[in-house]
Amino acid sequence: MLRRTFLAVVASGVVALPAFAQDAKTLNIGFISTESSSNLKSAWQPVIDDLSKTLGVQVKPFFASDYAGIIEGMRFNKVQIAWFGNKSAMEAVDRANGEVFASVIDKDGNPGYWSLLIVRKDSDLKSVEDVIKRGRDLSYGAGDPNSTSGTAVPGYYLWTANKVDPKTLFKAVRISNHETNLLSVLNKQVDVAVNNTENFERYRINTGKNAYDDVRVLWKSPLIPADPMVYRKDLSPEMKKKIQAFFVNYGKGANAAREKETLAALTYQGFRPSSDAQLVPIRQIELAKEKAKIETDTTLAAGDKEKKLADVTRRLADLDKAAAAAATTQQ
Repeated sequence: MLRRTFLAVVASGVVALPAFAQDAKTLNIGFISTESSSNLKSAWQPVIDDLSKTLGVQVKPFFASDYAGIIEGMRFNKVQIAWFGNKSAMEAVDRANGEVFASVIDKDGNPGYWSLLIVRKDSDLKSVEDVIKRGRDLSYGAGDPNSTSGTAVPGYYLWTANKVDPKTLFKAVRISNHETNLLSVLNKQVDVAVNNTENFERYRINTGKNAYDDVRVLWKSPLIPADPMVYRKDLSPEMKKKIQAFFVNYGKGANAAREKETLAALTYQGFRPSSDAQLVPIRQIELAKEKAKIETDTTLAAGDKEKKLADVTRRLADLDKAAAAAATTQQ
């Protein structure tokens, strides 16, 4: 399905690809579709231009209508660098030869951001309990299936924690990006939707309005690790070193003042070095969901269920060790 999504994107003309994917004279940088391509291009273009100058290689933006298109773009080497969320980065690492090399730092220096469940401020929905009780009469703005804050985190910490599935809870479910979900709540096109704190800040920058003035937050997630930057593992060591150095040092050099203005438009303070280790919390969420699914599967024979649970428990233990090792390294 992912491959079909990517091929459909290419066929539609949404992106322009270089004639030869391996041509060292051109690199493509992909952007997950958290909002409209025009908004993303406008905000990121100065960074892309500066990256091209630093690398001595033309860098082109690559947009797709969903996260899967960017993952597949990297898989087929049509995208060599990309800005992802943690869930989509995990897919890129596992399926598309990707490797995390940096993560963003938000404008306040936070090491991450938060997923939100929102309604209009004049809504009579006052709590998550209200939403669950009245779900059959409500429309829900869901996130992209590969979105961390739109699907993975609320799926585990909100819906699974309350023993409900949004697919069956709500009268209607509409999948979209964060920008559209916020506007849909504001314009009464959906009753309730997921969003995140990063998008609220971008909304403020783009419109001059404070989303908190017009929406009510019913739920806020635990901290989500900051968005990762990913490149393909098979880029040359020299190229990978240059790319990481560019991002980590952006806003700190001779052109710091101008670069900081560019970062501010992205709602970022800068970038820090990172690695695949930052994906461990998301992997833990995915495995915990898998474990819960196995535990409630009434079609599995007792022996098969025990075997599957033992495997998931072992993998969770391995991740716990990896998380502890990463924490020790960072100290």
